[in-house]
Amino acid sequence: MNGIITKSTGLWYEIRTETGEFIPCRLRGKFRIDGNKNTSPVVVGDHVIFDLEKDNTGYITNIKKRKNYLDRKSTKLSKINHLIAANIDQAFLVITLKEPRTSLGFIDRFLVACEGFRIPVCVVFNKMDIYSQKEIDKIDEISQLYQSIGYDVIKTSVEKNEGLQIIKEMMLNKVSLFSGHSGVGKSAIINAIDPNLNLKVGEISKFHSKGKHTTTFAQMFSLSKGGFIIDTPGIKEFGLIQYSKDEIRDYFPEIRTYNNLCRFNNCCHINEPNCAVKKAVEEGKIPYSRYLNYLAILEADDMKLADWQLL
Repeated sequence: MNGIITKSTGLWYEIRTETGEFIPCRLRGKFRIDGNKNTSPVVVGDHVIFDLEKDNTGYITNIKKRKNYLDRKSTKLSKINHLIAANIDQAFLVITLKEPRTSLGFIDRFLVACEGFRIPVCVVFNKMDIYSQKEIDKIDEISQLYQSIGYDVIKTSVEKNEGLQIIKEMMLNKVSLFSGHSGVGKSAIINAIDPNLNLKVGEISKFHSKGKHTTTFAQMFSLSKGGFIIDTPGIKEFGLIQYSKDEIRDYFPEIRTYNNLCRFNNCCHINEPNCAVKKAVEEGKIPYSRYLNYLAILEADDMKLADWQLL
């Protein structure tokens, strides 16, 4: 039988069949092999083939080729990939200026991971109802930065029903992934878009000003108006694991524009002479914060990622 992985809880996977049934399945032992570089060989969004057992459970026997996937470095195993989802049409990165705060470094790492598979990303500034005018001005500044690069930016407020209709229209008949830190309001936005889902909404820790985990595993939901949404657990860090230094320069769109204009074809835009990228940064054509984060990713040094201050 054919189906799509809609939930992963560890040893068991929920599969939605072509007829709309949901079957709990396990993996055949052959998938758990030495040398596997992922925390799990299958992930939400995977198209699979499975055998149905007499007790109405199943065994996954084959995983169909993915058109794309999103992964990050496992927080506990530095050389292992943590797969987030597969076969995604677009991603919505939900961010907040505070309660909790999302850094530019986190945003840029997520965008690089999506650029690796040319997954379109929409940056969603949520909780617009809680900010002061000074904070709104900062959000406007950051929004213009990412829009100038070519990313869609939407400002939302569930309380004021702001920006939600735009997201709803963008999601029609597509597989959309929602990601971001815990507490940024992913589940609240999804509930507002399709109240039939009724996802659990969490609170913000008053002591740490960070979100409490309410989504504990990725799950795919069918939208009543057409399309699918993948809700993911809150991500604290987004480490990149599978990209070489030569590839990273191609995953910053504004840097990619200047790659072929440098003196050397393999220019990494660090200290090479006649570098078109460094010149573009000096002239303000490439945002300085993005260039700093590009360098930090090359060095794999999270501590140097440029934060909200646009240098």
